[in-house]
Amino acid sequence: MTDDRPRTPAARPLLRRRQDGELIDVAGVAHFFRLTGDHTGGRFAFEAFTLAPGTIGARPHVHDGHDEYFYVLEGELTLHTGDGEITAGPGDLLAATRGTPHGFRNAGPATARALCLYTPAGYENYFRDVHAAVSAGAEPTDDLLAAFRGRYRTASVPAPPDAP
Repeated sequence: MTDDRPRTPAARPLLRRRQDGELIDVAGVAHFFRLTGDHTGGRFAFEAFTLAPGTIGARPHVHDGHDEYFYVLEGELTLHTGDGEITAGPGDLLAATRGTPHGFRNAGPATARALCLYTPAGYENYFRDVHAAVSAGAEPTDDLLAAFRGRYRTASVPAPPDAP
């Protein structure tokens, strides 16, 4: 299949140095957005994130407007899959495409580091919104997070009964 849409060539490749990005700390997860929709014409967003042991990264939810891809660099992520949990370690990749229930936490003994790709871009604004609300004094409750998720075509789903 080919894409016959006209393309506007980029002026030059975009180099982002190791320190270039936007750090958004949300509920114990340090999201470092290396690329946002502003850099990619809305095509995708790309982040590196870290999560301390015992931290819930995202309670189970489902996206209707974008896909998410997680690639584990260090440590382990316990991933909610819709019907249970699996553990992913360095080099493992999880594709949470639209309509796929997912969530993640660090149940391991070490800090986890991972990359996440969002396509199309836009969900980085969810993290900006939550960060702004919490910085203004709001508690990051499940209700608050669900309200913000709703703005970005995302819905919470019930967690398994034995989930933390």
